[in-house]
Amino acid sequence: MNDLKQGSLRDNFIFSQKQKVEENKGKGYVYALQAFFAWGLLPLYWKQLSHLPAIDILAHRIIWSVVFSAIFLYFQKNFNLMPILRSPYRMKRLVIASLLVGSNWGLFIYAVNLGHIVEASLGYYINPLVNVALGIIVLKERLKTLQLIALVLAASAVVYLTVDYGQFPWIAIYLAFSFGFYGLMKKTSQVEAMPALVVETLVLSPLALIYVAWGLINGSSPLYNANIETLSLLVLTGVITTMPLYWFALGARLISLSAIGFMQYIGPSLMLMIGLFVYHEPFANQQFIAFSMIWGALILYSISIILMVRKRRIEMKN
Repeated sequence: MNDLKQGSLRDNFIFSQKQKVEENKGKGYVYALQAFFAWGLLPLYWKQLSHLPAIDILAHRIIWSVVFSAIFLYFQKNFNLMPILRSPYRMKRLVIASLLVGSNWGLFIYAVNLGHIVEASLGYYINPLVNVALGIIVLKERLKTLQLIALVLAASAVVYLTVDYGQFPWIAIYLAFSFGFYGLMKKTSQVEAMPALVVETLVLSPLALIYVAWGLINGSSPLYNANIETLSLLVLTGVITTMPLYWFALGARLISLSAIGFMQYIGPSLMLMIGLFVYHEPFANQQFIAFSMIWGALILYSISIILMVRKRRIEMKN
């Protein structure tokens, strides 16, 4: 009887643990979807501020991100930044990360408000392949055959677009590489997402504060003519910067790398559709061919992730 009871208790425990894992996975998918949809819909937000110079929007995004992320960490009981600030190794990487993400934010806002949403979306399509290349070159990760083909195909798309379209897609390339190197700095710094964001925005905040203050002093600031709606949108830039990052961090912990890999294309896909169908940006044949090559590269990249994850699972079972 005791053996039966113990067996029943063990089965119930295993079932409850499996149920908990499935519930966590469900939450992970929700968090990740929230993050990628929020990032994909950002062009709609920045368009509401298109009457302001991109540098002014960027300065306010930095300032309000510091404020909101610091408040957020305080209520999360995770505001101890001293171990990060006292580590030269971590600080060096986070300072570089802050410069990369600041320039990335600024260029993205500039691109959206000047009608280059389609090209910006191309940059975030290319970004996963840039991450693969950086992993190989910098972190000495081994290259899979499908990943090599994907990289060559993506590079060919950029070369084709440059030669045939007659214009180098510098916005897309800078967005892809700046965010790729930003991710590399974050990975090697080994700091959690939210504390890292506070430090990065703190690094940038003196420049942002000086810029805003100087505009107010000399009378050139657009804030003098701003209405309540504009001021509210500027303040909320801290929320739209912090919350998607927090959702992504939660989602990445609860679901697999392959799932995250697939879902990360939601953002640029939404950007592309917004650029084409909401703001009616041009989409020439050359762009369609280049995008098709990028999509093909991403399919190969995704297949390589699936195969890698399956292989690891088989090895773990054995």
